[in-house]
This record gives sequence, C-alpha cells and structure tokens, in this order.
Amino acid sequence: MDQNLKVILQQLEAEKSIDRDTLLEAIRSAIETAARKSMNRVSDVTVDVDENTLGFKVFEIRTVVENIQDDALEISLEEALQLNPAVVVGNRLKVPTEPKDFGRIAAQTAKQVIIQKIKDAERDRIYDEFKEREGDLVTGTVKRNHHGNIVVSVGRAEAVVPYREQSPRENFKPGDRIRAYLLEVEKGPRGTGVILSRTSPELVRGLFEQEVPELYDGTVEIRAISREPGSRTKVAVASNDANVDAVGACVGMKGSRVRAVVEELSGEKIDIVRWSDNPMELCANALNPADILNLEIDEDSGSIRVTVPQDQLSLAIGKRGQNARLASKLIGWNIDIHGEGEPKDDEEAVEPGVAETAPAPTPDLPTDESAEGGPTDDNDVDDA
Repeated sequence: MDQNLKVILQQLEAEKSIDRDTLLEAIRSAIETAARKSMNRVSDVTVDVDENTLGFKVFEIRTVVENIQDDALEISLEEALQLNPAVVVGNRLKVPTEPKDFGRIAAQTAKQVIIQKIKDAERDRIYDEFKEREGDLVTGTVKRNHHGNIVVSVGRAEAVVPYREQSPRENFKPGDRIRAYLLEVEKGPRGTGVILSRTSPELVRGLFEQEVPELYDGTVEIRAISREPGSRTKVAVASNDANVDAVGACVGMKGSRVRAVVEELSGEKIDIVRWSDNPMELCANALNPADILNLEIDEDSGSIRVTVPQDQLSLAIGKRGQNARLASKLIGWNIDIHGEGEPKDDEEAVEPGVAETAPAPTPDLPTDESAEGGPTDDNDVDDA
C-alpha cells in the first residue's frame, strides 16, 4: 500500500503541479475520515503520516481523568502514565488505536476525499497563477464555442471570452490561436473563472506595448484610449524624451508597428494622435484630419465648440458621428461641431459616447500623410 501511494504521489506531483505537502495533507485527511467512519463509537480521531515512508498511525484524542465516565473520550490517569509519564489530570493525550473495519466503504470515502482535496488544490493553484497575471495579455487556443462564449485553453486552465467581450468583426473557430486581455479572475463553486476580453481598450494598450519598445521601456506613454471594438480606436500618446517622436514610434517604419496591431484586431482602424495637456490642442489633434478653424472652450459645461470648413463637416463628425464621438471620449470633454458660417445656437453638444446629429454624412474623404510619415485617416492603416 505504501509503495502504491508513493507512485500515485509522484504522478500527481508531475501531472497536476501540486506540491508534496498538499498531497500529503490530502492523504492524511482521507485516512482520518475513513478511520472515523470505521469506528462504531464517537471519537476524536487524528492521523499522522510519515512523509518518507507514507506509513500512517491512527490516534484517538482522550482527556486524562481520575475516574472514567466516557471511555470513548477519556482515559484513566493510570493508563495515561504508561503512555507518557509526564501527563497530569486534564491533559489531552494521543492514544494509538487500530480501526477494526477499514473496509470497502472506508476505502471509498478515502478515495473521494483525496480526489476532492486534489481538485481544491488545483483550483487554488490556477487562481493564484492567473490572479497575478490579471491585467496582462494571455495567449491560448480556442477549444470550442459554448452558447455564444468562446472557451480558450490557456496552459492547463480553461478561460472564457464571454459574448459581451467579443469584437463583432471577429469569428474564432476551434483550433485558432487567440490573444486576449485577462480581465478578471474569480473563485466560484464550480472552480476558478478566468474571464478574457477582446473588446477592452487595455487590449490595444497591451498589443502596442508588445510592438513598440519605446512604450515598454517608458520612453513613450499611452495617455488615453477610446475604442469602438471592431470598428475604430483612437490612441493618444506622449513622449518623455524630446528626441523621440511619440506618434512616429507607434506608427513605425512605413506603418509596420501599427499595422501589426491592426492585423491582430482583424482590420480595426487605429488613429494615433499626439497627447496634449491643453484640452483645446488635444481636441484639434483628436479630430485630425479635419481642418479646425476655431475652438471655443466652455469650462462650466465641460464642452468645446469646434468650427470647421463647411465642406469638412462630415469628415470631422465621421460616419454616424464616430470620429467626433471617439474624440470626445479621448479628451473627456463634450464636443460641439459646427460648419463655418453656422450661427451659434443651442444645439446639443456631442457627449462622450453620443453621436453628433449632422446633415447627410458622406463617406470619409482621403486624407494627407501625417508629419511622421505614417499613413492615416488620423493615422489609419488599412490591410496591406
């Protein structure tokens, strides 16, 4: 039996990556439960397991008394002194015992306890491992689609990309490689839940950090991101080194760096704009490539009134108000866009996440190259 336990212990250590102490405690607890079931009387039972030989001893915990009233819980002082000469009345003493019936039911109980303990240990290991990685990017393989959710194999664990965290542009099939943002790790009655996201703005941040060394070492920083998953994202970047151009570093030679991110996001358009602490300057950068004729800020209402040439009004607003909406989210101010010559009225400003009402939008117009040499409709990169 001891030899079999040794083999099982070694296999579990290798296969489940569970430490030896945890496995020994599972065996000890299982034998204790089985021993307690095999005894007819109610006793306080404990088990010691030798970690080297895996041999075990069963003990009953009894209280030392002068006169025994319950022989299942008490031991006379005379008997106790034979086991330990130092005991006195009132001490609790471990008394060796032999379970009379260590049969099939007790063995089955031991097996169930060991299995449950191993499951609990494996669940804790997965939780600890992924909790430390919360907020990072993880790479896995799609196993299956289950009721709209994507089940992903990440190492020895299973993670889930819920339907709400999936980009409408993407369609993953079993066997596909997937890279996602580790959104949340939680413990539940059915095990550890690892939740991934393909819609989080932090996914874009993580992808850029993998492609742009200047972001990884802190020379360039991403200050803000606004995203509509599957469609378009605006990223505001700033440089901590006067000799390094933040936008150029993120765009890369001939757009190579930003193109890699676009491809990972299945063609989602990326606009890279220069960050400014001045909200008016940042607003002008965020609405690029539209020409800005005038900016007026209203700090009381938290809005900025933008005037553009009448023929660029649709370009500034974007399809279904998307350009203005993303710019508003990026800078954290409401944006009110008007064409040149329009009177100042009480039209609603574009709030973050709310599209500007505009006359019959037209398709986006072709735009100029950025100063850094990166291709853009605001530094857009289309599939090569």
